[in-house]
Amino acid sequence: MARLLERFRTDIVPNLKAELGVDNVMRVPSLRKVVVSMGTGSPTQDKNRLAAASADLAKITGQRPQVCRARKSVSNFKTREGNDIGCRVTLRGHRMYEFVDRLFNAAIPRMRDFRGLNPRSFDGRGNYNMGVADQSIFGEIDIATVTYQQGMNITFVTSARSDEHAKALLMHLGMPLRQTEGTEGLE
Repeated sequence: MARLLERFRTDIVPNLKAELGVDNVMRVPSLRKVVVSMGTGSPTQDKNRLAAASADLAKITGQRPQVCRARKSVSNFKTREGNDIGCRVTLRGHRMYEFVDRLFNAAIPRMRDFRGLNPRSFDGRGNYNMGVADQSIFGEIDIATVTYQQGMNITFVTSARSDEHAKALLMHLGMPLRQTEGTEGLE
């Protein structure tokens, strides 16, 4: 069993139940899935970029990514309908908790000039989105073999019905959210 999943079941659920004033254990918010996506842009500029991004995403998540295609043609972005423009992975269960544990405890502390994640990135329905500027913060990526610096978007989908409950869940899981609200101009 994943270390974070075991801690969630034994420590975090009773703490959240008491903190949120929930009487039923099934109403305690939990993570449903984590979606990690990488956009590679137009395939006409470089055909190898998508393959490199897919390989890096597979190393990071431990799961083969799904290739995303353009839904319609956009001339300004030099994309045609059906072109491969990115890749994504949806993590659930044990892999999700292992990825979240590695992200919070190993990868995020390696970010340059890190002051905490933005506490205003909740979507109003209990989900959280964050961006990572470079994939080399993950220990699975060998920096010497990186050909393209690639960013990624990570979405945490929770069963919480409000942002406050989702924030409490993610804080208990170890997400380093920024505490001071006086840093609005830094975004």
